[in-house]
Amino acid sequence: MDWYVDRGVPSALSELRREIRAYLLRHADSPTSTVDDAELIAAELLANAHDHGDGPIWVALEWSRQRPVLTVRDLGAMFALPQYAPAPTQQRGRGLWLVSNLAPELTVAVRGAGKVVEAVLPVTRPMEASVQPPRRTVNPLPHLNEAKDGVGFGRDSFLRALVVQLVTALEQQEGPEVAQRAVAQVAVDVGGQMEQEYRRAKGTPADRPLSVDEIAECLVRLKSAVGGSFRVVEVTPDRIVLVNGHCPFGPDVHRSPSLCRMTSAVFGGIAAHNVGVAAVSLEERIAVGDLGCRVVVHLGAEAESAQRAHRYTAPV
Repeated sequence: MDWYVDRGVPSALSELRREIRAYLLRHADSPTSTVDDAELIAAELLANAHDHGDGPIWVALEWSRQRPVLTVRDLGAMFALPQYAPAPTQQRGRGLWLVSNLAPELTVAVRGAGKVVEAVLPVTRPMEASVQPPRRTVNPLPHLNEAKDGVGFGRDSFLRALVVQLVTALEQQEGPEVAQRAVAQVAVDVGGQMEQEYRRAKGTPADRPLSVDEIAECLVRLKSAVGGSFRVVEVTPDRIVLVNGHCPFGPDVHRSPSLCRMTSAVFGGIAAHNVGVAAVSLEERIAVGDLGCRVVVHLGAEAESAQRAHRYTAPV
């Protein structure tokens, strides 16, 4: 799950903090006190990014293991995590010291033009539980500042809003499971058609699985056709690693980082169709402030053990 935080909206941080808390309460099997601690961690990291960072703030919550991981990115200066408790007269550092004692794991690293802070939250859930994404309808809509004088909203703003809002409306009216299946179906259909176009262009029989090299070429061809600049930097029997320096959505994608899931689904669907099972890790993303995108497509056995990855299987 991804969020874009607009510094110009005074209530954005408090609303997001409450949304994260509600999500944790829905799924955690931990005592409410641990959810309180997790909410405090989120509040402190959000406040730190807002008070000491610059530009947009991007927040992600990933829960593929027993404990969730909260990631906060901004374009502010790097800092060191506190090693000792702050002195009573010290004005800064108390929040991070508190977080470092509450979070089972806490890291900070330089990322692109800013930094990324990652905290494992002290709540747990059964690994077999399904994850219900929270419902948000604000961020995907075009910001009024995106409108061009005398023209209105451009194509990218309109299409982005259309895609994301359709999925959100489906989730609200029919439930998250229906919405997730719909997104997966769209990705399979679009990716499958693009794979067929690649096979026709290359003269590849429809009944022969693509090789790993051919899968990589197909993915690059797909993204190039829609305005991306993906290129392959690694191909092995176990993985394909691609990087990208330009998003087809341009700067609009910063406001809707959830659109990256479409890339994950299309790449994963094509790979799984040809090797049986695949998983996709979005290691770096322009949408959340990275200088470029780095996508790892795990294949076969590596896909089964990949962490923080979206998994895909061939249709039966």
